Amino acid sequence: MRAGLGYGIGAYLIWGAFPLFFTLIAVVNPFEVVSWRVVTTLLVCAVIVTVTRRWDRVVGVLKRPKTFGLFALSSILLYANWQIFVLGVITGHVLETSLGYFINPLFTILFGVIFWREKLSRLQWIAVSVAGAGVLFSAISYGRVPWISLGLAVSFGLYGVVHQRINDVDGVTGLTVETLVSVPIGLVQLAIVASVAGLSAFTFGGGITTLVLVSGLLTAIPLILFGEAARRLPLTYVGFLQFLTPILGFLFGYFVMHEDLPPARWIGFIAVWIALMFLIADMILRLRRAPSPELAHQPRTGPIPLD
Repeated sequence: MRAGLGYGIGAYLIWGAFPLFFTLIAVVNPFEVVSWRVVTTLLVCAVIVTVTRRWDRVVGVLKRPKTFGLFALSSILLYANWQIFVLGVITGHVLETSLGYFINPLFTILFGVIFWREKLSRLQWIAVSVAGAGVLFSAISYGRVPWISLGLAVSFGLYGVVHQRINDVDGVTGLTVETLVSVPIGLVQLAIVASVAGLSAFTFGGGITTLVLVSGLLTAIPLILFGEAARRLPLTYVGFLQFLTPILGFLFGYFVMHEDLPPARWIGFIAVWIALMFLIADMILRLRRAPSPELAHQPRTGPIPLD
């Protein structure tokens, strides 16, 4: 439990610092940034897999068509999530990326209903309804649909849905397989960027070049930490920890980047925060109903129970 909390807090704190990191390399085309991020992440994973002697596990996943197909789908969703996030941060929409990760737990609940036919508790229905009404009101009043927020929530929510069907592969092996699938997409995207706008990641000095190359390491570390945390902690604890990332993103966007937050957008955020209070209350009630810590740590063999 203690180790799991340490891994989880570390993962979400690093993710929470991502807006600052990608703001530092905002001079580089966001589509180029993600391509280099995927390539360097694969290099980091290759080193880790080699040192820990896990290539047999990677090959084993590649030889299982169903498992590999799930990882191929999850890699596309993760790539889309990375691209939307980096595009949002570099174009000055940090607050919108924060909103996306605030509403992500609510989309996870909705996907549980859609894909697993799970039944929602009364508090969960209230949470989803309040958040949906707030975001809709904000979009209508502000005059623009928060596409970045919705894109992040949907892509990462579906990513979680896919990973619920993969419970026998460790985090390092899974990330390696995902990046193996993503690298060809990244290389094609690099070629397109090179032909249209030219590559610029290595033309702004050693500092920017170093940060671009380090992006793979900073990507791999929190994902591996999260994988280890998820194996040690009950889902309720993971649910609490995940709010660290959007909170840090909101604080950075509002107090450091001084992004505009008109009343209509405040309403959307406040509605989502109220919804999350209902969701947290539901988490606490479910935690109290848990028979024992041992049962709470049983490995997952199916969809996350939300009722």
